[in-house]
Amino acid sequence: MGEKKKSLLNIHSYAELARERLASGKLFTPGPDEAQPFIRMELMEKFFNLCRANSLWPMTFGTACCAIEMMSLGMARFDMSRYGFEVFRPSPRQSDLMIVAGTVNRKMAPAVITLYEQMTAPRYVIAMGNCAISGGPFAVSENYNVVEGVDRLIPVDVHVPGCPPRPEGLLEGMLRLQEKITGTRYPFPQHNPPTEKG
Repeated sequence: MGEKKKSLLNIHSYAELARERLASGKLFTPGPDEAQPFIRMELMEKFFNLCRANSLWPMTFGTACCAIEMMSLGMARFDMSRYGFEVFRPSPRQSDLMIVAGTVNRKMAPAVITLYEQMTAPRYVIAMGNCAISGGPFAVSENYNVVEGVDRLIPVDVHVPGCPPRPEGLLEGMLRLQEKITGTRYPFPQHNPPTEKG
């Protein structure tokens, strides 16, 4: 048979790349095609980071039971929208935050990498729950199909432990991500706790 014909639309699949990474056990390393700014100005970068931290758009993406806790974070009781996290997007091309909520198995690994690489840069990842962090209760030799930590596939910025973690735990993880992006706990003072008089 002849050579494999390349797509004229320049569309390719990351499935083979995911299989290679999974077989090698190596962490994700950005390739030479990873977007880098042409000119970097410190003051402008600080301003952009402030804007990015206060308008994180998570992707509508859940792999297991932790996704239920992620959904409840958007409800009125926890109200993630006051911190600028509320807009869950249906497409990775409109998202800059992936919350890996639950177990990732080998069959799902190519899809996770594909979604990550389709996200807009700069992009961030939160590993939510013990299964996403280390395989959780499924990390046994008999259960060969579970990826023991999503950081074997893609880089993770914040880990939120728990089985499953409460919505407050995920909110804390998102605030930690804000702190990692900007260097300050509350980039804009949305949280004003009462002060004691006296």
